[in-house]
Amino acid sequence: MCSGPVIGGIIGTRRFIYDLWGETVSVASGMETHGLIGEIQVADPSYRLLRALCRFEPRGRIRIREKNRWMPIC
Repeated sequence: MCSGPVIGGIIGTRRFIYDLWGETVSVASGMETHGLIGEIQVADPSYRLLRALCRFEPRGRIRIREKNRWMPIC
């Protein structure tokens, strides 16, 4: 899970599909490849928004290939 700005729009001419784009979606997608079964990975932006409401266990940092950078996750 990652929080941040996204762009949404409808794709198609005969069959319509709503889709989202942006760095937030790319980070969440990159984190998905490193996920654990039955667990929810939360990127730093989401953690900062939710830390007062939920209990988190740190997992360290993972490399997001699409962005070629490290992302802290909880």
